Amino acid sequence: MIKSELVQRMAARNPHLYQRDIENIIDAILGEIADALARGERVELRGFGAFSTKQRQARTGRNPRTGDKVPVTEKLAPFFKTGKELRERLNRSSVEHA
Repeated sequence: MIKSELVQRMAARNPHLYQRDIENIIDAILGEIADALARGERVELRGFGAFSTKQRQARTGRNPRTGDKVPVTEKLAPFFKTGKELRERLNRSSVEHA
């Protein structure tokens, strides 16, 4: 699902809200999560999961076109860990379909 589909689904569930307001709300939530990660903070949404960053060490990579070795600097990468409720919900639906 892409963001525009999420906005459309939320608008369908909440016909009393304008679609542009829902889009602004979703943008604000995602923006706050991104800003918190940029500040080095962890964002936890109970029952859904937690967003954090992980330190990636510097390494020697490879250019896939030429095969040349390329130095890759150390960096932070976003990381998401699912919450217990979400994990159980996903696994419950896969058992029902089996």
